[in-house]
Amino acid sequence: MKIGILESGLLNERLSDRYDPYPVMFASLLNLAEQDLEFQTYSVIRGEMPKSTDDCDGWLITGSRHGAYEKLDWMLVLEDFIRDLYRQSLPLVGICFGHQIIAQALGGEVIKSEKGWGIGLHSYEISNPQDWMVETPQQVRIYAFHQDQVSVLPAMASVFSSSEFCPYAGLSYGDSIISVQAHPEFEEDYELALIDMYGGNIVPEPVTKEARDKMQASEYKADTRMLADWITTFFLKRARR
Repeated sequence: MKIGILESGLLNERLSDRYDPYPVMFASLLNLAEQDLEFQTYSVIRGEMPKSTDDCDGWLITGSRHGAYEKLDWMLVLEDFIRDLYRQSLPLVGICFGHQIIAQALGGEVIKSEKGWGIGLHSYEISNPQDWMVETPQQVRIYAFHQDQVSVLPAMASVFSSSEFCPYAGLSYGDSIISVQAHPEFEEDYELALIDMYGGNIVPEPVTKEARDKMQASEYKADTRMLADWITTFFLKRARR
C-alpha cells in the first residue's frame, strides 16, 4: 500500500540537523505496525502537490508551524485536494495542522485558542470507539504541541476522542477521514527539544516547566505503538482493492 505524505511543515533550522523531517517521522511511526507500506512525500508547503488523488492509496497531512486560518496559497490548494478526497471517499489522516485544515476545508473553524498552549504528554478520552482501533482503551496518551484548535465542527464530523483542554481532539468524517490534534509521530526526545527551544519566548516558561516536570515525573509514556496500529489499520481497511 502506498501512502502519500503531504508535508505541510518544516523543522525549525535549530533542530533539523538533529531530527528527521516530519515525513520520515511518520514513516518510522507507521513502520512500527510492521505492515508492508510504501511512502511518497509531497512537500505541499513548497508548492508540490500530487497530480491526482489516485497517485497513492491513502494520504496523510503533517503538522506545521503555520495556522490553517492564514489561508496561504498552498493551503488553499491543499483544501481543494482535501475536498476532492472526501468526495471520492479516499482514506485521509490529518495530524495537528492536518487535523485543523481538514476541519476548515470541510466547513469547520480553527482559532488560536484562549486556553493557550497545550504541550507535553496529554491524555485523551476515547468516547466513540472506531472499527480501526486495534485496542479500545478508555484513554490514549499522545505528545501535544499546539495553541490552535478546531473550534467549530463541520456538519459531517464526529468526535471520537477529547480532553478538557481539547474537546475536539480526534475526529472522523464518515468512513474515509480521521484526524487527531496531538502528535503520535513525536518521540519524547523531540517533544522535550521543542519545549526547551520555545520555552520562555513563544510559550510561557511556567507552561513549559509544568509540561517538562510532568513528563519527567510520570510513569506513563506515549501510546506510540497503539497509534501506529490504529492509523495503519485505518488505511488498510479503507484502501480501494
